[in-house]
Amino acid sequence: MLPLIHTCPHIVLSPFSLQFVFMTYNALFLQATIDYFLIGTALAMDCFSVSISCGILQRRMGRQVWAMALLFGLFQAAMPILGWGLGDMLSSELASFNAWVACGLLIVLGIKMIWEGRKSASRELHADPSRLDVLLTLSVATSIDALTVGFSFTGMGLLTFTQILYPIAWIGCMSFLLSIFGKYIGVKVGRHLNLPAEQAAGVILILIGLKIPLLG
Repeated sequence: MLPLIHTCPHIVLSPFSLQFVFMTYNALFLQATIDYFLIGTALAMDCFSVSISCGILQRRMGRQVWAMALLFGLFQAAMPILGWGLGDMLSSELASFNAWVACGLLIVLGIKMIWEGRKSASRELHADPSRLDVLLTLSVATSIDALTVGFSFTGMGLLTFTQILYPIAWIGCMSFLLSIFGKYIGVKVGRHLNLPAEQAAGVILILIGLKIPLLG
């Protein structure tokens, strides 16, 4: 006969019951991990696309890719914290505007790239993705969607700061990794197709910006 494990005077659990509890916990943890991986990947798609445009623009990896990936990852991780902190207080007011803010930032930057590329008589790039102001603008534009995810954390049962650290880690890491991968693809595409760098990057940014409010 199997021995019984007494956890309290009124509750008796067998080893099979404990095994069931551990299996249930592991299954829930695995499901949450898959969910957060998919959320992080979805939020990183804009970072991935913008990184491709930066690769087309610069046509080299260099140290800029690490600064870009780090900023994209940090902003993607910080925005959900901000959204979670604001909670229901501002979620309804900001939810209808965040897509248009991201759209406007990307379109303005895209038009600026196209304009400067057309008027540039030399091969010097005006819209330099290694510049801090350009990187910060792109970081904000690509991370605004993550603000809405932060609003939804409370509805997902994530009520404390320690509970949101795990999904935030996935969101930041996926944005970091896909930004590097996107930059690599953009460098290869720019070199092989010999695209006009600033115009091509500007068109990509405009298309990404238009996609955000249209497709949500």
